[in-house]
Amino acid sequence: MPWTAPAQAVRRHFAQRLAASGFQADAAQSFALDALADWLETLPGGRRGWLRRSAGGFYLWGGVGRGKSFVMDCFFQGVPLAAKRRVHFHAFLQELQVRLLAHAGQPDPLARVAAELAGEVRLLCFDEFHVHDIGDAILLGRLLEALLRARVGVVVTSNYAPASLCPNPLHHERFKPFIRVLERHMRIVELDGGVDYRSRGGRDWGQYRWPESPQSLLDWRRELGLGVPAAPLQVNRLSLAPLGQDARSLWLDFAALFPVPSSTRDYLWLCERFERIAISGLPCLDRHSPDVLQRFLNFVDIAYDAGTELLLSSWASLDELCRERPHEDFARTRSRLAQLRPQALGDHGMLNCDRPAAGR
Repeated sequence: MPWTAPAQAVRRHFAQRLAASGFQADAAQSFALDALADWLETLPGGRRGWLRRSAGGFYLWGGVGRGKSFVMDCFFQGVPLAAKRRVHFHAFLQELQVRLLAHAGQPDPLARVAAELAGEVRLLCFDEFHVHDIGDAILLGRLLEALLRARVGVVVTSNYAPASLCPNPLHHERFKPFIRVLERHMRIVELDGGVDYRSRGGRDWGQYRWPESPQSLLDWRRELGLGVPAAPLQVNRLSLAPLGQDARSLWLDFAALFPVPSSTRDYLWLCERFERIAISGLPCLDRHSPDVLQRFLNFVDIAYDAGTELLLSSWASLDELCRERPHEDFARTRSRLAQLRPQALGDHGMLNCDRPAAGR
């Protein structure tokens, strides 16, 4: 089989995907894909050595629903390389923790993990890169710096420009050295345009029901076909009391999962264990603390990435639920929730976001 230049292979795959889907890429998406292809051309060392002398990365950022994941998908599938991985932010963080534990007690465990990864892949692609926890931020910053120095090709998509990563003002200064590493070693391209393509008949991955009432919850139990579990569900160190459960489905109350100190590790476990997760008692989100909001946003990200069917029930419509912008990551979550099938259960009159969910 004749050898195909990596950039040529990526452009050809992009054209094939567009033709197969009937999708028309806009100018910004075409520019981003071309920029990725051009970046590939700076990495080879000739026909037999491409990606062996990689000295940088590529950072693609832009607003919600601009097609970053589509461009990444076309790029990743089109690159003619076996030693490549595409990872999602939360799952990779958990993998990183497991790898670090394997080197506990040894000098510089992170450097050892970076060396392992460099021996496994020549191209590592991160989807939806964002950091808010300063511990995660510094850990990932050091790892990315080590991977770039090890000449691993690193591609990142994000809603944030590098300078806006780790936006918490209490921690941002500590993360600045790693921002400078990204800016120095990665080609940075903004996917601009301002159009949210997810809002134009995007992916259908679940349901959003409102207004919630005791009767609607009784009806929902019958529709879901879930019985009341006899025992709590143990998720890592977290004990949950499901409202319903079977082999493939789980029903929880919002208050059972998010106001408590749950973690992304718990959400990954749930999405690996269950194909369908229902959450009722969803409150207006501006009434909760930033920690609770961050947990809910993380859960939505993980369920979306895992392909888990998500069923939500609230007293409020989606517009009322998201009536404020309570968190810097909320635009992405709002876009993903908008892809759930809406099911209005009737007029609900004046909304009181503080009232308890009765009748469960």
